[in-house]
Amino acid sequence: MSALYDPITLDGGRILLSNDDGVLAPGLKTLHRIAKALAKDVWICAPETEQSGAGHSLTLRRPLRIRHVGPKRFAVDGTPTDSVLLGIRQVMQKHRPSLMLSGVNRGSNIAEDMTYSGTIAAAMEATLLGVPAIALSLHVSSGMAPRWETAEAHGPELIRRLITISWPKNVMLNVNFPDCAPEDVKGVVVTRQGSRKMGEQLGQRTDMRGEHYYWIGPMSAAEAPPTDTDVAAVFGQYISVTPLNLDLTDQPTSAALRNVLGASLETMAPA
Repeated sequence: MSALYDPITLDGGRILLSNDDGVLAPGLKTLHRIAKALAKDVWICAPETEQSGAGHSLTLRRPLRIRHVGPKRFAVDGTPTDSVLLGIRQVMQKHRPSLMLSGVNRGSNIAEDMTYSGTIAAAMEATLLGVPAIALSLHVSSGMAPRWETAEAHGPELIRRLITISWPKNVMLNVNFPDCAPEDVKGVVVTRQGSRKMGEQLGQRTDMRGEHYYWIGPMSAAEAPPTDTDVAAVFGQYISVTPLNLDLTDQPTSAALRNVLGASLETMAPA
């Protein structure tokens, strides 16, 4: 069993913020206000430009630069993963953060969104570096303006509650706020990852030279998702909290494979 984080006390603690929408994104400003309601010592290390869909990617083929854009605020010309890595290992190396918050993303990160999300990736990187992390995203209905006030109204108290428990060191928390007014939020529910695939809608166009190009369309509509999923919660006007384990091993399949192959590292004879 993985070791556990101790419950977090932010009195005198320090919070690191990052995102995938860029250092100037409105959602990051919202997250900064949420964090300042929790602790006095709040730092930002975020991508210079939008990195939506970057996933958990590192920049390995060119050097990275950090730009100091204000007090305790830094921009990295790389991915969300780069930003958190440099934030913890370089910018804050002498005094590591007590907690890392990622977001608030413009758009939910539910179901299969998680595998593409730079918001999730930033929190994953902090988790891999031994810092407890929470990703926060806001569902935005097509053609509508984001309701940042919903995340700001509910975020501080929700985070205070989440950090009172211990969770495993290979786990991060994924929070999604619904697209409704703060007073219309029905509550907070613990959920599992649902299913809602991106990429089923492809738009083909033709450029001026007669060559085809393509747009990847929005997520497909969810049809009666199971009630215990993040998809059902967010569309039902609940705040969804999903613990995500960074160990991708499927234990039942491992057991079945051992029955077939008859070997594991524990049973293999030394060379």
